[in-house]
Amino acid sequence: MAGSWRAKAQAGGMLLALLGWVSSCVTTIVPLWKSLGLELNELEVWTLGLWQVCVAREEGAVECRAHGSFLALPPDLRVSRLLMCLSNGLGLLGALLAAVGLEGWRSCQDRPGLKRRLLLTGAAAFGTAAVATLAPVSWVAYNTVLDFWDDTVPDIVPRWEFGEATFLGWFAGAFLAAGGLLLACSARSARAAMPPAPARCQPPALQGAAGGHHPHPKNADLVI
Repeated sequence: MAGSWRAKAQAGGMLLALLGWVSSCVTTIVPLWKSLGLELNELEVWTLGLWQVCVAREEGAVECRAHGSFLALPPDLRVSRLLMCLSNGLGLLGALLAAVGLEGWRSCQDRPGLKRRLLLTGAAAFGTAAVATLAPVSWVAYNTVLDFWDDTVPDIVPRWEFGEATFLGWFAGAFLAAGGLLLACSARSARAAMPPAPARCQPPALQGAAGGHHPHPKNADLVI
């Protein structure tokens, strides 16, 4: 019964973590972190991402242009680039390690301790990837809210709003965290279910000495 629960928890954790990792990769690539609709020209919608800025026109044409320089980007976008790439790498590493540690994986079946450690390490990688995804997405969203409600900017100036990638990034971080937590719980359950190591047997002479009884020779001479 416990083994069936662990297998289901590991399968669910891997599915959630992989879904979160794929969503994090998509969030990193798509230029939909911010959107801007111009009131003077409603036929154009601008979108901004970590790597490029795009404009979509009413006739369906979409033009994208890469950011000119990494150093010219705002600090939140620069840090977001680094953290999102780190999150994608950690998610891939976590998937490889956790896959080997799954109970259904035939490798290292004769070494359950190693499989449990690999599963825990993969879960930790997924958890770190979740933080590396949620932090930049939330930072960009926070700065977007501050800029939107900035009273020093005239009302006539258009303002950036949340893009679809912001919500996708939040979901990706939540899936990565939930998947890593499930894998970690199943690994700890597997450790509790492992049988204890057998106690070492001592020779009878040593056991008697430990108990305070000293064996006497069968034909011992009495000393008067």
